[in-house]
Amino acid sequence: MDNVMKIEFSALAENEAFARAVAASFVMPLDPTVEELTEIKTAVSEAVSNCIIHGYKDWGNRQNARVFMECSMLKGGKVVIKVRDEGSGIEDIKKAMEPLFTTGSEEERSGMGFTVMESFMDKLVVESEKGKGTTVIMTKYLDIISVE
Repeated sequence: MDNVMKIEFSALAENEAFARAVAASFVMPLDPTVEELTEIKTAVSEAVSNCIIHGYKDWGNRQNARVFMECSMLKGGKVVIKVRDEGSGIEDIKKAMEPLFTTGSEEERSGMGFTVMESFMDKLVVESEKGKGTTVIMTKYLDIISVE
């Protein structure tokens, strides 16, 4: 049986650590290695940060800005994590996923968020619609013997 968890939280920087902890706690029954856990936490941080920093950058009032996260544990140690915002969206996903590309100032942002997510997860899919938001879907296959 698949196990699914969904949460919604305010798009505030302090909630990035919360999202990391929730994702890590959710996958713990699969007994991930320390390295796998670190990779998941880092990828979640990058995805949530992108929502907060870029997804809602044009919102003057962030009071209603939300980040949505869904984690699924599937058969065979497959973990799927979706992080979504309802912000400005990405005009050119291919360009946004290029290493070093950033819409922020170079002093503040490295432009490596999607690259980090891709390197730590087995699969990364980005869906976005201008003015409607962005969804990042990350898949990780954990090295497990069996899933009950």
